[in-house]
Amino acid sequence: MPEKFLDHDTWNYETPKSAKMTAIELDPIFGVFAYDGKRNPGFRSATSHTVWLTYRTPAHDLLPQVGICESAAEAAVAYDVLRSPETYDVKFQPLTVHFDFDGKPREYTHDLLVTFRNGYRRLIFVRNGTSLTKPKTWREIEEICKATPRTAANDMIVVDADHYTRQRWDNLFRMHELFQQPDDEADEMVLHAALNLKTLWQMHDLFPRVSLSQDRVFRACYRLIGREKLLTNLDHVILETSRVWLPS
Repeated sequence: MPEKFLDHDTWNYETPKSAKMTAIELDPIFGVFAYDGKRNPGFRSATSHTVWLTYRTPAHDLLPQVGICESAAEAAVAYDVLRSPETYDVKFQPLTVHFDFDGKPREYTHDLLVTFRNGYRRLIFVRNGTSLTKPKTWREIEEICKATPRTAANDMIVVDADHYTRQRWDNLFRMHELFQQPDDEADEMVLHAALNLKTLWQMHDLFPRVSLSQDRVFRACYRLIGREKLLTNLDHVILETSRVWLPS
């Protein structure tokens, strides 16, 4: 067999290495603002989970814009931030900084920049729990903070990605999708029914109390949970039998 071929089935058990491909570039989409990050993390990969999404914020008059996340955990944090009514704008990969770390030049692009309605700006650093147990990671974070201009944001927080379980991520994704399909009438009717139902225990208790189709009521419940006007356990699958309650 010629030397340039590797017989992976019989003797070479390592994962075949493929050549690195260029990042995916989206063509302009009519009616959608283009991705405006400082770095495009949209590379094809066999190990990482890049997430592409459209999102709406008051900063762009609720018109859709493209966002790209380098991991599912980063996307979960973005979905969590976007569901808050206090969020005015979200930027993905908004700023790249340069610094020296362990004697070597490094660069880092921040994950998210959130602007709240009151003008407060916050950078978000997302990393998995195992990494956050290492002193080296915190030394790196410290250097990133030093290299970040004070004018970039009011503060920076570190988010443990392990807080976002697979089911929580899935629930946040579904909420985000339903926020793109507003139904104010259904939301108001379901919330009114919830506020006046003293025996509220499970989601399906609301179905006979609202003169809408079960599908519209279910979607409204999801949106109300996303806005925290109804509460449930986000680490469980949200179903008609889910335990729901009103905020205190």
